[in-house]
Amino acid sequence: MMAIRGLINVSDEIGRSLLFLKEILVTMIFRPSRMKLILEQIWHVTIESFPTTAMAGFFVGAIMTVQFTLQMKEFGALGFLGGLATSATFREVGPLLIAFMLSGKIGAFTSAELGTMRVTEQIDAIRCLGANPLQEIIVPRFLGIVISSFFLLFLGLFMSILGGMFLGFFFAGVNPEEYMRHIPTIISIPSIISGLTKCFVFGVVLATVCTQKGYFTTGGAKGVGRSVVATAVTTMIAIVVTDWLTSFLGEIVLQMVRGF
Repeated sequence: MMAIRGLINVSDEIGRSLLFLKEILVTMIFRPSRMKLILEQIWHVTIESFPTTAMAGFFVGAIMTVQFTLQMKEFGALGFLGGLATSATFREVGPLLIAFMLSGKIGAFTSAELGTMRVTEQIDAIRCLGANPLQEIIVPRFLGIVISSFFLLFLGLFMSILGGMFLGFFFAGVNPEEYMRHIPTIISIPSIISGLTKCFVFGVVLATVCTQKGYFTTGGAKGVGRSVVATAVTTMIAIVVTDWLTSFLGEIVLQMVRGF
């Protein structure tokens, strides 16, 4: 019984998020926001999250290099360390872990900000003044998070190469030139496209969940806290699910392309 109830709750949550995403997209098309508001959000999110993303990407690449070094020493294949570690980071581990970091940084902040605006009736005041809250505060934040998250995740992936190169030199004795030599031969165009697709999808998921949770906050200060917690939990679950889904669909598309 508990499992059925939990499944229903998850289905309701997915449905609410998709309906809210539909409202955002309709507002973007028919009532576009001012470019100034969007650029302000892009700048704000990027500046706030740049150090976190760079550090996360650096250490993700370093961790992957250490793990691959322990295995590849046994086969005497340390020359391929850079290519294999970077390939694994680009395809799966990097986008996933960096998105988790951004969900705690961007998602929690945006949810708390919008939740505070809701419980203090600032959103209702915007509506009373004849403006559309989705157009004025939700769409700029949504686009700001999606665009910034995409470039921040992309930056994090390249920082992972630097982290892997650094640990490869000091931990495995692989010089930077040797580390970089096999990256172009192992990382294919589909791998890069897969990583960038995950970056974009994770950005959309993060932006949808945090704006939806914050916008529909109720219950005063306690409600804001509950929205922040719900944003963190829901975002992480949604990112894991979409990571599996994009990987699954990506493999199907790749097989179809190879078939032609």
